[in-house]
Amino acid sequence: MMSAIANLLASFPQFLKNNNHSELALFYKPTPENKNLIHSIKQLQQSYRPTFWLANTHVQLMYLELQKKLEKPLVYDHVETLIMADGGKSGLAWYGYNLPASTPTLVILHTLTGSPRSMQNMVRDLHEYTGWRVVVAVRRGHAELEFDPPRFNIFGSTQDLREQLARIEQLFPQTPLYAVGSSAGSGLLIRYLGEEQQNARFKAAFAFCPGYNTDEGFKYCHPLYSKYMAKKLIKTFIEPHQNKLQQLSTLEYLKNAKDLVSFHQKVYEFSGFNSYEDYSDATNPMKVFQQVTCPVMLLNAEDDPVCNIQNLKPYLADIQQMPNIIVVKTRKGSHCAYQQGWHGKSWAHKLMAEYFQVMHKNTV
Repeated sequence: MMSAIANLLASFPQFLKNNNHSELALFYKPTPENKNLIHSIKQLQQSYRPTFWLANTHVQLMYLELQKKLEKPLVYDHVETLIMADGGKSGLAWYGYNLPASTPTLVILHTLTGSPRSMQNMVRDLHEYTGWRVVVAVRRGHAELEFDPPRFNIFGSTQDLREQLARIEQLFPQTPLYAVGSSAGSGLLIRYLGEEQQNARFKAAFAFCPGYNTDEGFKYCHPLYSKYMAKKLIKTFIEPHQNKLQQLSTLEYLKNAKDLVSFHQKVYEFSGFNSYEDYSDATNPMKVFQQVTCPVMLLNAEDDPVCNIQNLKPYLADIQQMPNIIVVKTRKGSHCAYQQGWHGKSWAHKLMAEYFQVMHKNTV
């Protein structure tokens, strides 16, 4: 018995080496600027090593969800509801609101069913690591915002984002703006950057676990997560508002969607479009991706069960011809998890913070 235990303990370091190690792969156009940027970011000089007991992708996700449920709610400095041009409601949740006016502001574009509460770890970490002002741009229907008029896009609206940014710049005209798009929020981020091109308001941006082509991405999502998130979308955005959605011919399809693909194919009418094709043309980020001129870093994990790494492959050749895009790919990290150390702190949040600080230093 003692011999077996000794052998197990002796093999433990090798287990950690084999299962707790994630080399970085970088994809970018090798310009002098990109080489200098990568060299300046210490996080990119080291491999990502997940918390050893969270090396499994599903365990990482479960731990992330548990963290969100158990942690003490973050108290935001200022939360405001914005009335959009068509009467709809979006929001801004601020942390570091009272910092000097010229302090940089990080705008967070949240996840599929996200809210200021669900994004608070990122908000807290980015504020701590950078000392900057952080604001969550809350999309319609999220964080219990009322649907009026009943219009909803699971990836968000670039027009709403423009109006939110106008409000931010009205309040802090001296602040340089940076942005993080998390999961579904990365789709909104890239779509906005591609539509605006040189007029985009952000100095630099970070896409966290993006799914790339929204016409295809959900097809590769793990079936269990696809079913779970479809149910969550229905419970959050459809069932509570049925009395306002009776005019939608697609309502019954949405109510009975079994997975993300089914839900996404029928959400176009709820988003204000006459067909899925019109909806896709107006929202798919990859249809304007090559028009993006803002510097963007993207982070994906090979073991992501939600935004499958297959979504990245069709775009790698194009990415390596774009001087403003850098993709960081890790073997592990799961979906928007990337826990590291005994306390499960986010390795990705540190990478974001360091990237933005280096970019800010280079542009001041």
